[in-house]
This record gives sequence, structure tokens and C-alpha cells, in this order.
Amino acid sequence: MSPTSLLEDLFAYPFMVNAFQAGTIVAVAAGAIGWFMVQRRQSFAGHTLAVIGFPGAAAATWLGSNPAVGYFVACIGGALIIAALPHAGHIGGETGGVGEESAVIGTVQAFALAAGFLFVSLYQGFLSGLNNLLFGTITGVTTSQVQMLAVAGIASLTLLAVIARPLLFATIDPAVAASRGIPVRAVSGAFLVLLGVAAAGTSQVTGSLLVFALLVAPAATAVRLTARPDLGIALSVAIALMVTWAGEAIAYFSPYPIGFWVTSIAFAAFLAASAVSALRERRGRRRQRRTKEAVA
Repeated sequence: MSPTSLLEDLFAYPFMVNAFQAGTIVAVAAGAIGWFMVQRRQSFAGHTLAVIGFPGAAAATWLGSNPAVGYFVACIGGALIIAALPHAGHIGGETGGVGEESAVIGTVQAFALAAGFLFVSLYQGFLSGLNNLLFGTITGVTTSQVQMLAVAGIASLTLLAVIARPLLFATIDPAVAASRGIPVRAVSGAFLVLLGVAAAGTSQVTGSLLVFALLVAPAATAVRLTARPDLGIALSVAIALMVTWAGEAIAYFSPYPIGFWVTSIAFAAFLAASAVSALRERRGRRRQRRTKEAVA
């Protein structure tokens, strides 16, 4: 088949159009927000928020509501809870170490998974519904979900643009940022809410357990390639889009779920970027040796 006929076949059904629209919105938001998450070393919090989305969607399904609403309510609520936890290094004499914070977040994550399975058992629906919540599907995205994702994506990216500079400053050196009058805790809390929105949106494409495929892998790949914030964010978004579009297309023509393809492609991109980064480091060390030998 020619590329044109493949594209025509790919977009012949409304559910695939919805899937690509939703995937595009989610990839842009996850790529941009994920870059800050990686820089702030909050990947564990991001993963926990994604897991929290699972019981939210399961509860919404059990109650006969839209699972997308459950994702957003649970993830945003979880973000507010995590934001209220003590963080190491906070200004103002607050206590609480990284280990304590991780332990509390991990406990919340375990409870969220247990609650999710409880709601699934109460629903007594098809097992495929559970698989879709955990591992994603390209056939379950509705037009109303696309509209909801578009509103959430535009709102979150707008807020991210507003707080981007103080957020980056607070990420690099929170103590100096606080001394310059930046409300570090408020900015951090706002970012966690954005992270919750991104996790909720991404869960509807990849499922709750494979959110890292879009929220972490593209950002981690971009960090391997450049240290510039503007270029890094642009690369993270571009990689997330490539991973999403390729994963959805391959999943349509294969019997395997989208979560597997998105995760595999994202992992391959990360390995390639790591190889390029390692090659650059080797070349840099060789140049330093040659320079030292020439000086000597």
C-alpha cells in the first residue's frame, strides 16, 4: 500500500481522528510540563499522580459518569495533597526530609491502586475496561473527551507560560529565588496541579500505568541532548508528538495495545539520545586530552 492509502485508511474512522487529536493535545502538554518535572526531580510524584488517576476513573465508571472527569478530579486532588506535604529544603524552617516525603507519596500511591481495584470490582464490568484504564486504548477516546482535553491543555499551558520563569528560577536555586521575592511554595504547588492535569490527560491515551511514556521519556530524552531550556522544551514536545503519532499509527495496524508501542518507541528514543550523549562526552574528553598534550 502507498503512504497516501495508508493515511486514508488511518483516518477513515472517527475514533482514530479523535485518538490523534487527543494524542496531539496530550503530547504537547506532557512534553512541556514533563521537562520541568524532570528538571525538578519530581518523577516519582508524577508517577503517583498518574496512579491516583486510576481509582478516579474507576470510581467514575462505577458511578456511571465520564471516566475523563474521574481522571482530572483524582489527579488534581492528589496534586493538592502532595503539595501540602513537607518538602526538604523549603524556606521558612519547615521540616521533612526527602525520604519521609517519598514514603508518604508511596503510601498514597499504594492506597490509590487498592481503591482503584475496589471500584473495578464494585463495577463488575468487562475486564477489558480495567485493561483500558491501566494500559490505554485508541478506541475509547470520544469527542467530548477531546474537547475536555483541549480546554485542560490550553489552560495548563497558559498557566505554565505565566509561571515558567519563576518556576525555572525556583528549580535551579529555591533559596535564592525566595530571597528575590518569588513565592517558591506557591509556584511549586501550582506546578504540581499542572502535573496532575498532564497526568490525567496522558492517562487517557497511555493508561495510568504507562504515563511515563509521554510524561518522562520525551523530557528525559531532550535533557540528554541539550541543556538549553527553550530548546529542551521544544525537543521534549517534538519527541512526545513523534512518539504519540507513531504509537497510535502502529497500534491501529497491529493487534497490540497503544501503550506498548508508545512506551517502546519512547524508550528507543531515550536509548538513542543516551548513546549520542555518551559519544559527545567521549569526544569532549579526547579533545581535552589532546589540548593538554599540546600544551605540555
